[in-house]
Amino acid sequence: MGLLLPSGGYDKEDRGTGRVEIGNTGLKGGWREMNEQLSDFLTIDDFDVEGKIVLFRADINSVVIDGKVQMKERILENAKTIRELSEKKARVVILAHQSRVGRDDFTSLEQHAQLLRNLLDLKFIDDIIGPAAREAIKNLSNGEILLLDNVRLLAEETLNKTPEEHSKSIFVQRLAPLADIYINDAFSVAHRSHASVVGFPKVLDAGIGRLMERELRALEKAVHSIERPCVYLLGGVKLEEVFDIIEFALDSGEVDYILTAGGIGNLFMYANGMIPMKVDKDLLESVSRAKRIHERAGNKIKYPWDLAIEQEGKREEIPVEQVKPNQPIYDIGQKTIEKYSEIIKNAKTVIMKGPAGFYEKEGFAEGTREIFKAISNSDAFSLLGGGHTSAAISEVGMDKREMANAHVSLAGGAFLRYLLGNQLPGIEVLKRH
Repeated sequence: MGLLLPSGGYDKEDRGTGRVEIGNTGLKGGWREMNEQLSDFLTIDDFDVEGKIVLFRADINSVVIDGKVQMKERILENAKTIRELSEKKARVVILAHQSRVGRDDFTSLEQHAQLLRNLLDLKFIDDIIGPAAREAIKNLSNGEILLLDNVRLLAEETLNKTPEEHSKSIFVQRLAPLADIYINDAFSVAHRSHASVVGFPKVLDAGIGRLMERELRALEKAVHSIERPCVYLLGGVKLEEVFDIIEFALDSGEVDYILTAGGIGNLFMYANGMIPMKVDKDLLESVSRAKRIHERAGNKIKYPWDLAIEQEGKREEIPVEQVKPNQPIYDIGQKTIEKYSEIIKNAKTVIMKGPAGFYEKEGFAEGTREIFKAISNSDAFSLLGGGHTSAAISEVGMDKREMANAHVSLAGGAFLRYLLGNQLPGIEVLKRH
């Protein structure tokens, strides 16, 4: 949150023009209303999987700390669909990745197999397309599960190719003849035209898994079936991503309020002369873009009334006008929490990306936690996305089960691209044509 930007003028009247006083399938209204929006896809329900070899693209990519793979929600959620296929007596072959070649957390999936064994009975083989892997696939019995090794060990996997080109790769040509069905449950990699994502659907009957269903239904509702008032709550420090979201929302004409927080809120306030901060040369264009967006958005865009700083190692809340030059800002204050919560309470759609503050720092999780509580207490359909947003829920002491009306996306890049109306190659290739 500590986006440090140099002093600028501040005008109380100008500030006032920007304000007004005012995963889960348990969403109220249910998913049934959204079924027609998934009519382009086959789901697990459309296949008789008993005795069939199902190539299952999962996303079990996880955090690695001191060489140890951590149990994360992606593993837990993918395991649910895998278990369902197994219980339906499919012979499940899992394709998955971990990180990228050259990164510190790039590793075999052996530890992932150990974590999955806490949830499922499965076999692991440190091979992908070699004789050992192919023999293991042929020897599967009904209901058995086999995890192949990290697909990114294959150079072919990440080559920049079309689905048609990937379908002719050695990777696909070696495994596809052994399989009957391809199921993709990895929405988080759907924006990548990789072999395991787009190659197999060109040569096999293909559909989407349960996690993919939930992601697509929520995103379809947030992008194409918006109920108003619609509120965007945008925080974090990824400026360009947030700028893109705001501009897309304004273009759509479907947004009523844009609540800013975190580093993005700080930048907007600096750009509009509300707080003095230090700005680096590489942020000058971002400041200009923030000014342009502010002028276009007018009263739709809201800024914090008060902010939390650190004084003698403790949280202290101050009005925006008391922020000093170069003073680190770590959270939104109580007045802002109350006013943002009131807007959320009256909303029918809430889309959130990025935390409200530096929640990892002791004493500064309050803004993010209280915004989550406001969302959980709202009757609005809520979509929460971005890796930091999802991680923040549990880290600030919230339980996702409390957020009955919210869908928490496990995707990052794919979530953002879909929200911006971009086509995703891993989704397009799965559509019935």
